[in-house]
Amino acid sequence: MRSFLCLLLTMLTPLAFAQTILNRSVELDTPSGTLHGSLMLPKSDQRLPVVLLIAGSGPTDRNGNNPQMRNDSLKRLAQVLARNGIASLRYDKRGIAASQPAGPDERSLSVERYAEDAVAWSRQLKADPRFGALILIGHSEGALIASLAAQNAGADALVSISGSGRPLDALLLEQLQGKLPPPLLAYSQWLIAELKEGREHDDVPQPLLVLFRPSVQPYLISMFRQDPADAFASVKVPALIVQGTHDIQVAVEDAERQHSAKPDAELLLVPGMNHVLRIVPAAREQQLGSYNDPQLPLANALGNGIVEFIKRTLALSNAQNGR
Repeated sequence: MRSFLCLLLTMLTPLAFAQTILNRSVELDTPSGTLHGSLMLPKSDQRLPVVLLIAGSGPTDRNGNNPQMRNDSLKRLAQVLARNGIASLRYDKRGIAASQPAGPDERSLSVERYAEDAVAWSRQLKADPRFGALILIGHSEGALIASLAAQNAGADALVSISGSGRPLDALLLEQLQGKLPPPLLAYSQWLIAELKEGREHDDVPQPLLVLFRPSVQPYLISMFRQDPADAFASVKVPALIVQGTHDIQVAVEDAERQHSAKPDAELLLVPGMNHVLRIVPAAREQQLGSYNDPQLPLANALGNGIVEFIKRTLALSNAQNGR
């Protein structure tokens, strides 16, 4: 079996030398509006594995950017995949960037609805004869969405990058520690507890509106009722956990919690990698600079690890199916 897998991996190697990469705008029609995405497609006569890239929280677009920063993290990852013969589709989530008209009322958004959209995109990809195996890759909050969508999407594999391993209310509380004056921190703790119980509140102090504005509270309630480790454990397909050791938003302990919940998943810790997938020092000042520098290269171990995981998964699947 080992020699057979090695042979299959050798057969997959030519995928790494795709000569042409095509970029196409794609759309997904839904009952409540059209979602927009970008397909990066290595030109090939063979059916290619395809990745659905799912972005993280807030107004993060298909490329990994938001109105306050540009680092092109997900666009860069799509390019790495394409150079290795793996197609990918990344998209603006409902209510964000080009897909904003499909979710104009922020109160209507929920993590479950985002998961339904990921399933719909997946089914569109699976119906395309150009593609074979489907891999979901979620970054940060997108890792939870990928976990929730994986079964109904018919995914063949899942990759969680910088995904939380604990309930999001606990992660948010940790991120707020030391960043707010005591009165605002105490209010935040109280409001998070209220939202976890499903209770909304309109009277939010001005400095906290960006996080807890009334229109976003229904979405936070949907997030707080999820346990990312449990969602990840429910995934039945091969899975890879990727976590940077210099991530100031999600800790290595989160990756370890995911791994404990699903011990058959692979765990890849990338030394020095931060939340936007770059190798930077741990100092906060240098961290923040990388969030707005699209020219910084992605961590090599990230791309290499994901590509090798996908090829191993394909080789094993082909071996099990006698191909």
